[in-house]
Amino acid sequence: MPDFLAYDPAEHAELLTHYCLYAAPGERLLIGGSSAALPLVAETHRAMLRAGARPVVRLSYPGQDEDLAALAGDEVLDTTHPADTEDMRAMDGTLRILTPEAQGGADAPGAAERRARLTAARAALAAARAGKKWSLTLYPTPHAAEQAGMGEAEFGDFVMRAMFLDRADPVAAWGEVRATQARLIERLTRADTVKIEAAGTDLTLRVGGRTWANSDGKRNMPSGEVFTGPREDSAEGHVTFDIPASYGGVLVRGARLEFRAGQVVSARADEGEDTLHAALATDPGARFLGELGIGTNFGIQRPTGNILFDEKIGGTVHLAVGRSYPETGGTNHSAVHWDLIADLRGGGRILLDGELWQENGQFV
Repeated sequence: MPDFLAYDPAEHAELLTHYCLYAAPGERLLIGGSSAALPLVAETHRAMLRAGARPVVRLSYPGQDEDLAALAGDEVLDTTHPADTEDMRAMDGTLRILTPEAQGGADAPGAAERRARLTAARAALAAARAGKKWSLTLYPTPHAAEQAGMGEAEFGDFVMRAMFLDRADPVAAWGEVRATQARLIERLTRADTVKIEAAGTDLTLRVGGRTWANSDGKRNMPSGEVFTGPREDSAEGHVTFDIPASYGGVLVRGARLEFRAGQVVSARADEGEDTLHAALATDPGARFLGELGIGTNFGIQRPTGNILFDEKIGGTVHLAVGRSYPETGGTNHSAVHWDLIADLRGGGRILLDGELWQENGQFV
């Protein structure tokens, strides 16, 4: 049996507290996650207390949002209580812990539409959270390991190494990622058009005047990407997303989108097409792009079924329908921000103003 590195929630929590959220004395920091992630929640709470912060723990149970979408009356489903939004505004920062779990009823008739309504109702809450410092991470559940096609010990090892927690100085390792990505951004900042070509993909975007973000593990842990908000009316062409992506617990495979003047005018999928259409119908902004991201983490080589890892795979690009990140200069507003991934390692190309910049997933 291979000698796997054991997953350590205490090490994970220290990285989240001091590197990702850089907790300061007196700060009110929200820790949100499922009870399935209790070991990481507890260790992060302890680490934040030691840092002098005021951590606030909000636990959910596995499947809580699915119950809410399925059982809530219209008034509860379609609105967020003002007190919840005000409480979010009173936070200095937030940590969300993903805990992938099997979700029953996610593909029931009408479930996708009701989940879209719930997402739309939380738009103000999401906007309040986005205005603070925030971080997103994953706790390695048995279901996440199964999704990734790994045993639990192997997946725990994978998570630890993806966060550089196998290194003597993980923070220094993330500094190396930041420096590498800064060099990529130097070239991207000079570009006006980005053209993505691959089997089933011929898409052009404009990014001139927009800011490229260097995702170095602070907001997403793990990370490894550079991203921006493309000009909202610029997307022209079509794109095929060949890495499956989950939305509301439903896996969408083989999604294909066609854009004109920035807007999705046609959408199909080999699997989960109802969910794809429901997401795009959430609000007007859901049919426009809020993000273009380029994965740079060549330590992640295969899809795991979880977006936090899959969008970072070196040699992939991802496009998010919906909400922009304001710091990129993007102006698209939506309750949705859903990343969809295209793998360019098997013959794809990225051209910047007509100049070849990446081929077969390798930067040239």
